[in-house]
Amino acid sequence: MVTTAGSGDLREEYSRFIGHKVLFIALAVAGIVLLAGVAATLGSADLSVTQVYTAILARFFPNHFQATWFSETIVWGLRLHRILMAIVAGMGLAVAGAVMQGILKNPLASPFTLGIASAASFGAALAIVLGAGFAGGEYLIIGNAFVFALLASLTVYGLARYKGITPETMILAGIAIMYIFSALTSFLQYVGRSEQVHEVVFWMMGSLGRSSWEKVWIVTAVIGICLPYLLLKSWDINALGAGDETAKSLGVNVEKVRVISMILASLITASVICFTGTIGFIGLVSPHITRMAIGGDHRFLLPASALVGAVILLGADSIARTVLAPVILPVGIMTSFLGVPFFIYLFLRRRKEFW
Repeated sequence: MVTTAGSGDLREEYSRFIGHKVLFIALAVAGIVLLAGVAATLGSADLSVTQVYTAILARFFPNHFQATWFSETIVWGLRLHRILMAIVAGMGLAVAGAVMQGILKNPLASPFTLGIASAASFGAALAIVLGAGFAGGEYLIIGNAFVFALLASLTVYGLARYKGITPETMILAGIAIMYIFSALTSFLQYVGRSEQVHEVVFWMMGSLGRSSWEKVWIVTAVIGICLPYLLLKSWDINALGAGDETAKSLGVNVEKVRVISMILASLITASVICFTGTIGFIGLVSPHITRMAIGGDHRFLLPASALVGAVILLGADSIARTVLAPVILPVGIMTSFLGVPFFIYLFLRRRKEFW
């Protein structure tokens, strides 16, 4: 009887444990839906939230919802692709940051601290200042940023493999790569003309203004391909948090999981920042905010971090478009302005260890 009662208590406690995480994810999804509707009303053309949702639903259920030509044109032609780019970009950067922090067991790991964003910035600067790159036309900057971001991740892997793949060697290699590409970007800014330097600086601040439906689908496809594997390996990433030796004793191929996860996280990061520029903060802080709220189980941490990243980036872009209207601020500036104080508040409020 005691054993049965104890088992029942454990099951009930586990159900509450899982229910808390599921509730957090459900609230985050609802927040994204509501925030997207509000974001679509912002701009020179006045639309209500009801008109926005009606225009969206009318595209899928034309027999049940009727929208005006004006509202459909504004929502589908001008605003919705930017909103969806904010959502998928925030999700991608947050997932990449959560994976890197998990496999490297370092709370400071992110696409920026590991040099991936610095490499993308150099690729973009190379295209802007010298006109050299791996693609042509409008895809010159995008192609350069993507290729150099992947090149940085492969370089980090190569240096780490040369010295033995451990979290410490990968982080040190990433820091070295970050400084190298930052120096090269600074050199290009020094030799470039004023208008070229201005464009490089603007690209490095990050912006969603150049989004399009084609770019949204590309980023969504990359995340859709990479995320299932990362979720499948969430148990292995959890095991890595207990140490490499413990993970190996549980049957985890530590080197394989770490390398493949790092490559997929880098691919997601590259696919996002090649279209948006270097948007900081999301990949570093979104996983921490989520970890403080629901814990460090990567089965739930990865999808929840993605939703938190989407909320932060969409909210930041909405404010950036309106706070000094008609001037639109770079979203990378706004993410830091909004996110850092909130993160510090959560950090100070929760005094116990959370990593």
